[in-house]
Order: sequence, then structure tokens, then C-alpha cells
Amino acid sequence: MKFLKVDLHVHTRYSLDSDMPLEDVIRRCQELGIDGVAICDHGTIEGALEMQRMAPPFMIIIAEEVLTTRGEIMGLFLRETIPSGLSVAETVARIREQQGLILIPHPFDGLRSSAIEDKALYELVAQGEVDVLEVFNSKTPFHGSSLRARKYARDHNLLVSAGSDAHSVHAVGNAYVEMPPFTGRDDFLAALAQGKIVGRKTNYFTHVHSLWAKIKSTLR
Repeated sequence: MKFLKVDLHVHTRYSLDSDMPLEDVIRRCQELGIDGVAICDHGTIEGALEMQRMAPPFMIIIAEEVLTTRGEIMGLFLRETIPSGLSVAETVARIREQQGLILIPHPFDGLRSSAIEDKALYELVAQGEVDVLEVFNSKTPFHGSSLRARKYARDHNLLVSAGSDAHSVHAVGNAYVEMPPFTGRDDFLAALAQGKIVGRKTNYFTHVHSLWAKIKSTLR
């Protein structure tokens, strides 16, 4: 059985801090042999929906990175955008209303102000509301954060994921999961349980690129 390479954390120009065209994401994935991506723009699923229309049979997971009052939560397999600024509980409820899955991106990243608060993560795990924990994010600078995430996932029997957190084309595919084929939400978790994380750190210049993209968007 051929395993798929799926980058589970990619942004596009629909995010305030990215100017990456959808076409560039698809082209870069084809160059690298990436079979699918989770498009998780900040505060919207419009880019993911548009890419899904553009790129069959290329696999697009409709996702969103939602900024709650206590940090970011990612919803997977969504049908509608979830607004920013809601409580963690309300955000989780809206993801579940869509039969979506909950992935916690870049946990324990002390340099990232948008990372979910540790206490909020612990509460969600205790409530059984975390489906997947991202344990390798190419933009997380310190290896210790990834090690802590891996240990936490292992100690709490959580499924794990990896993603490039790409905001520019050269970062796409820097991290991904090699996993069995799946067709949608229902068999995604079973496939992920058999997955293997592959990844490398993104060049620091990409952080500068994201900042510049955000400045340009603000000026517009």
C-alpha cells in the first residue's frame, strides 16, 4: 500500500500574514510529491474551499486556525468559517457542530503568543476534546517544544501530527505525515494512527516574510 504525504498545516493568501497564491501551493506540492494538505488559514475557510474547487483529485482538507480568547485551535473537515475571538468552549462546540476534528497546533511554543495556553490545553484533553496534537511544526524554533509535545501526546494517548505551517511557497512540505490513504473525516484518524512524522525546520527568513505579508495586508 502506498502511503500518502500530507502536510497538515498550510496557509495561503487568505491569511493576513501570507501572500501565497493557491496555485503556488498546488505547484509546490506537485514538485515535492506531497499528496495532500490541510489548508488552515487564519479566521476563514474560503481559501481551502477555493483550492478544493481548483485541485481535484489533489487532496484538500478544509481547515481553519481559529484564534480563541486563550490561543489557537485548529478545526479540520469544516464546512463553515468559525469567527475569531470566541471562548475555547464555544469554538470547540462550533467545530463539533460541523462534525469537525480538533487539532491543537504548535503547543508549548513559548515564543508564539498565539499558542494555546497550557492550562487550556490540559482542560481540553481532560474533557476528551483533543483529537490530534501537532508535535512537529517547522516554524517552532526550539526542539524542546516538540519533545515536550511528543511526551505529552504519548502520556495522554493522543494522535500526533506534523505540518510546515507554511506561509510562503518554499516552506510548503517542510513537514508532513506519511499515512495510509483516507477518504474523509471518518477514516482520517485511523490512517493518522499509522502515520510517520517527517520534517525539518523552516529557514528563519520565512518568519520575516510572514511579518512583511502581514504589514502589506494591513496597509491595504
